[in-house]
Amino acid sequence: MPGAARRVAAVPYDVVTTDEARELAAGEPLSFLRVSRAEIDLPPGTDPHAETVYARAADNLRSLRRAAPLVTEADASLYCYRLHADGHEQVGLAACYSLDEYDRGAIKKHEHTRPEKEDDRTRHMLALRAQAGLVFLTYRATSTIDDAVERACAGDPLFDFEAPDGVRHTVWAVPPSEVRALVTGFEAVPALYIADGHHRAASAARARTTITRGSGAIQEADSFVAVAFPHRQVRILPYHRVVRDLHGQTAEAFLDRIRAASQVETGGPVPTRAGEVSIYLDGAWHRVVLFDPADVSGDRAARLDVARLHRAILEPLLGIGDVRQDPRIDFVGGARGTAALEDRVDHGEAAVAFSMFPVTVDDLMGIADEGGIMPPKSTWFEPKLRDGLLIHPIG
Repeated sequence: MPGAARRVAAVPYDVVTTDEARELAAGEPLSFLRVSRAEIDLPPGTDPHAETVYARAADNLRSLRRAAPLVTEADASLYCYRLHADGHEQVGLAACYSLDEYDRGAIKKHEHTRPEKEDDRTRHMLALRAQAGLVFLTYRATSTIDDAVERACAGDPLFDFEAPDGVRHTVWAVPPSEVRALVTGFEAVPALYIADGHHRAASAARARTTITRGSGAIQEADSFVAVAFPHRQVRILPYHRVVRDLHGQTAEAFLDRIRAASQVETGGPVPTRAGEVSIYLDGAWHRVVLFDPADVSGDRAARLDVARLHRAILEPLLGIGDVRQDPRIDFVGGARGTAALEDRVDHGEAAVAFSMFPVTVDDLMGIADEGGIMPPKSTWFEPKLRDGLLIHPIG
């Protein structure tokens, strides 16, 4: 498969719409989007959660195994996966990680999952009898692991290509001489943290229950495939907000209400520090310093800018309640840039846009250590791992 890796590799299923997936896969029969978003091979308008979609995904994976072809490793293997984009580089360990550790909290979460999204990926895994998407983990870096990873990447890679979005993906098989050092290094890591892929991990746990059915023997379904990156290398971009209307207010009245509780100045599209948000309204950017009267000193998640924005503006001034359910609010990943926010407002798709300052990796790990949950859509990790390069059969 090395020669076909670039053709097979695809963006994660959950960062594109069906129409975007269909456009990306157009003319490429090997695209893994035909497995992860199989509705693109069915008539337009097909329900993405119809049984025919999961059946088509399984058929497409069988076809891809022959056509690429996909290589099945004879023995358990570890891999190093490097991402490089815009001068940023991160290298992680791709492996199968324990669902027992996930269940008991040694692999920590920082967000809630939505049942309908869990249902979708669980059905997808059971239809494929494989985990087709990588979970993105992070951990507090150690020199032992850093050194072993550096040695593991000294040889020739299995794959090395630049994706259409400019991200370079390089994968090495870990040589046998470095396996013990990496296993020992991770045994000493007190916790892993799910950075991106909460629904994939939760779905793997649910699929495991169906496949193993209480069997005492260790099976492939008892683990999930992921890549763990040291925290110092992880890059988090902001997750912006757009709201479709001003809740019956004029733009000036809305700004006046913000001024009554916060500091508002003329500013640019990018906040300069935590505690600030840039607002695009009526063709102009405004810098807002969020003053928060709520006493949340002991709640790290509640002190995040996305939570402060919700308490100060979204809920009281725009009537946004549960952001998971309210159709008036939408979210824009930081990789799309602030120009995407301006475009949404200028073209009437939204009335106002909020450009956020990014959350830190320290915030993520600290909140997870406290057992807390971050507000929805707090983090956007970039660059993204690609689906289709490493697949974990689960029975």
